[in-house]
Amino acid sequence: MKVLFTDLDGTLLDARTYSFEAARPALDTLRQKGVPLVICTSKTRAEVELWRTRLGIDHPFIVENGGAVYIPKGYFPFKIPNAIQRNNCLLLEFGTPYEQLVAALKQLSRETGCETLGFSSMSVAELSLRSLLPIQQAELAKRREYDEAFEILSSGSYRLLEAIERRGLKWTRGDRFYHIMGSNDKASAVARLVELYRKAHGDILTIGVGDGWNDVRFLSSVDVPVLVRSRFDTAIKRAEPRCRVTDAPGPHGWNTAVLDLLAA
Repeated sequence: MKVLFTDLDGTLLDARTYSFEAARPALDTLRQKGVPLVICTSKTRAEVELWRTRLGIDHPFIVENGGAVYIPKGYFPFKIPNAIQRNNCLLLEFGTPYEQLVAALKQLSRETGCETLGFSSMSVAELSLRSLLPIQQAELAKRREYDEAFEILSSGSYRLLEAIERRGLKWTRGDRFYHIMGSNDKASAVARLVELYRKAHGDILTIGVGDGWNDVRFLSSVDVPVLVRSRFDTAIKRAEPRCRVTDAPGPHGWNTAVLDLLAA
């Protein structure tokens, strides 16, 4: 059995238009073959629920850089330790509460003299402008629980990032924004889901598709890592040499890579 873990922005979704039209052939093939498509993203639960509806998928999903895993009730035929019931899903939480991260970022920004602008300080309209998200999706992106996304507006980024690490927190970088988080990351959340899939189905082949620095560790953890072409691909390929790099960026590259892997 194959299980596909995928990032959204810049991979399955176009980095500027957020369209997935070019990936429809691969999405249809995944559905026909019964291959689970697990979203693994820095987006919030509210955002992912919107995209799961649009994509027509009902598999588990990972939000906010591994801050939490959501599993549809009854998806696995056994009880999941430490799972919390949340509406029609079971929730596994790994992240640090959002308010603590917001406070830490503001304090460390002041201490290091590195000016930042986090999602918590942006209006919906400003976030829409800076992210190219439609207003409705920008509002969903502000509903953060485990990860503060932010821009660095001045010099001193190294001082800030080192201070985050000294505080015992983590940081990562996506296509547009930096992120501050607790001890969680995408790789740990993927590993937990892989345990559950193996318990339910036995031997599985894990495939990971991503395009940014926040995907590197999770790509390193899967059997078949795929790197969608981006401005970071050369450096990421050096960090994780096993990655296959697509010829095209975004959903065009995603589509070709997934179709090739499903045909193998």
